[in-house]
Amino acid sequence: MKNLDSTGTQIRKLREKANMPLRKLASALDIDQSTLSKIERNERKPNQQMIEKIAEIFKANKNELLVSFYSDIVVYKIRDVNLFSEILQVAEAKIKYKNSEK
Repeated sequence: MKNLDSTGTQIRKLREKANMPLRKLASALDIDQSTLSKIERNERKPNQQMIEKIAEIFKANKNELLVSFYSDIVVYKIRDVNLFSEILQVAEAKIKYKNSEK
C-alpha cells in the first residue's frame, strides 16, 4: 500500500529518523526554521525543488516523495467535491490522451 502520510509528515519522519535538527534541514533547504516547521505541520506546502532536495539529503525515493507532493495538491483541491472519483478518472484519461499526442 502507498504511504498515505502527507508530504509534511513524511519530511518530519525522514528528518527525525536521521536525527537531524529542524534548523539543520531548514539551513540545507535555504529556508527559515519556522517555514520548515509549518511544512512539517502541513500548514504550508513545499515546492518541487524542496522535495527533490529533501530526497537527495536523506537518500529517499524521489519519485515516492513527488507522488506524495502532487497527490497532496490534488487532495487539497478536490477533497470537498462529491464528484472526486469521476474527476480523477477523467483527469487520468486526459493525461493519457495528452501524452499520446506527443
